[in-house]
Amino acid sequence: MRIGVYIDGFNLYYGGHGHLGSTPGWKWIDLRALATRFATWQSASVGRVVYCTARVNDPADPQQTQRQDFYLKALELHGAVDVIEEGYYTSWAKESILTAEKAGTRAPTAFVDQGSAETWSPGLRIRRNANGHVFATVRKREEKGSDVNVATHLLADVLQQHVDGAIVISNDSDLALPLQIARQHVPVGLINPQPRPLAGALKGLPSEGVGRHWWRRLAPADLLASQLPDPVHGIAKPATW
Repeated sequence: MRIGVYIDGFNLYYGGHGHLGSTPGWKWIDLRALATRFATWQSASVGRVVYCTARVNDPADPQQTQRQDFYLKALELHGAVDVIEEGYYTSWAKESILTAEKAGTRAPTAFVDQGSAETWSPGLRIRRNANGHVFATVRKREEKGSDVNVATHLLADVLQQHVDGAIVISNDSDLALPLQIARQHVPVGLINPQPRPLAGALKGLPSEGVGRHWWRRLAPADLLASQLPDPVHGIAKPATW
């Protein structure tokens, strides 16, 4: 039974961070080994691992890009993935309202030049306008495309009969319809990598479609037991990983 595995990389990362935080020892994940722990159908073997992610570009942490690049190269060299499908990552500055001066409240005086209707606070990039609203400039970060890429690879492999079963690692409710369609053709296992409950839209019945579907929650022990060698063909695990 050929199993295809489809992983939303950022969903898995934030799920692992929710379980284990910044403690080193879990981020150097062997994705094929992780999926194999869950491929429990009779005569099942993981034949295809698709990792959907995006190259980070965070001005606040330029070394993050290098750490990710080491990891992606290690995955390929170790044979832990068959496909790395990249979406894109955006990072931009945006001004958002912090608070507003209302009856009984005041804007933080440390951030405001009381002699001006609108000023920027030196170093903190916080300002107050003439109406008493206080704004802070924050950095927004967003990954785009991984959910679509997971859905595309899943359905392409299922409908072209390249796999006999599928495992999806994500808790993204946007995958509800692709999963529903896939369950009509092959058994599908869904792994929720996050501490919070499974998204309601992703729930279903083990008997729907062709049946033999299952739902699991990733445990910290699964991540800790599924680590790449260190180093992988000369690529060392980052110290903080």
